Amino acid sequence: MAVLSSSLNLPISSPITSPNCSYYLNSSTLFHQPPSRRFHIRPLAASHVCSPHEVDKSSLIITEAEAEDELWAASRLRVRSFYQFEPSTFGIQDHKKYLAEREFEAVKERISGKRTGFNRVSCINATLPVSQLSGLYQELGAECKFNSNGQDRAVVATLDLNQCLRLPDEITGKKPEGIGADFARAYLSNVCVANELQRQGLGYKLVAKSKIVAQGWGITDLYVHVAVDNEPAKKLYTKSGFIYENDEPAWQARFLERPRRLLLWISLAGAQEL
Repeated sequence: MAVLSSSLNLPISSPITSPNCSYYLNSSTLFHQPPSRRFHIRPLAASHVCSPHEVDKSSLIITEAEAEDELWAASRLRVRSFYQFEPSTFGIQDHKKYLAEREFEAVKERISGKRTGFNRVSCINATLPVSQLSGLYQELGAECKFNSNGQDRAVVATLDLNQCLRLPDEITGKKPEGIGADFARAYLSNVCVANELQRQGLGYKLVAKSKIVAQGWGITDLYVHVAVDNEPAKKLYTKSGFIYENDEPAWQARFLERPRRLLLWISLAGAQEL
């Protein structure tokens, strides 16, 4: 999801698979991807989704992150979702920590308003109590944990809401036009759901919350980028009300060494209930 802290930003928006047979619901990924020759990491490829057990979502909380430890947990989830690591790779844990630290610093920079071209950025997370994440979900609970009001919780889904005219290296939205468009247009990025919890409605709930937050900011036009072959993500956004506006030229996708994207749009103007 995209660290905007240097000139080496490499958006990644192809679907991701993992040993758990899952995918990520990425829109535009603004995740910074540093050189990785020594660590043998790579974006994951599309696959079927396997979700062996449902969790109790009655204690699910979806809100804008404020505390740094929650942003750190979200950064860990993004690294966990956007990269596949060879288990035998030397120093794998140190490299995961390094990637998470880069994303952590970058998301703080974006939220604080220090990144040029972004009027406002919010990290929106879905969290569950760690006590619910035992057994098959124990690793998720340990890696993405933070403390909220004395309770250990884990970030299980995350995205960024970006109020801006455009995202770097992405198709630019056309709506609204004219003066003030930079304040009324927003993009979703770094959308991911924990591999273990796919197909449980978390992505839909997360996007729904982002629309509410965006409307509170005065956003009238919300966009999301998605890879043309990411069928699960396209279904999610279609269910959420997004429609096709534009697509990326094939030459641009080849130049950036990534799958070609679609640009999807939804109007929030005059919406009474999202």
